[in-house]
Amino acid sequence: MRSPTEKEARRQRRRRRRIQIIVLYTAIAIGLAWFFESQATTTIIFVRHAEKELSQGEDPSLSEAGQRRVAELTRQLVDADVVAGIDAIYSTPFKRTQETVRPLAVALDLPINNYDATDTEDVLTNILKKHKGKIILVAGHSNTVPVLIWNLGASKKVPPINENEYDNIYVISIPWFGKTKTIRLRYGEPYVAEQEGAEKEPAQMEGT
Repeated sequence: MRSPTEKEARRQRRRRRRIQIIVLYTAIAIGLAWFFESQATTTIIFVRHAEKELSQGEDPSLSEAGQRRVAELTRQLVDADVVAGIDAIYSTPFKRTQETVRPLAVALDLPINNYDATDTEDVLTNILKKHKGKIILVAGHSNTVPVLIWNLGASKKVPPINENEYDNIYVISIPWFGKTKTIRLRYGEPYVAEQEGAEKEPAQMEGT
């Protein structure tokens, strides 16, 4: 027969092994949780600014129609995620884009991060680096939103945005593994395409 001392030593070794196994599995669980959290899906929401006041020169404010659209955009996005909501807001420095996102920024107590409308690659690099796994709203222009989406590696089939088209919301999901997905939604007063043969206003080359 084994002595009481030997039995106690065996029990202690078994307890140590159990503790080591528990510690190991706990470390693995924590490591996996950290890994999947750090590699979570990043969601970027792109919108064009709302309707602008046409009589105010090169940097107009929003029109009354634009202000109504902004109210609807804010209502749609203020609780877009039921857990945490939008994490960051980006806008070009123009009045019309700033005014489009400001009510939402105020409601969520978030700063508005300005970016250069002519450097779409830089802002995307910055967003993906700083906000991985988060939800980000980006306000742009009719000629920059499709380019931003293309440069993100999302859909190449985003159609050009008409001069009078303001009701698009593009939701881009970037998973840590797998294909980037693009969803287009509509909000506010719907855009009605112009009839064929109707006279069209020439689109500005930048910042429309």
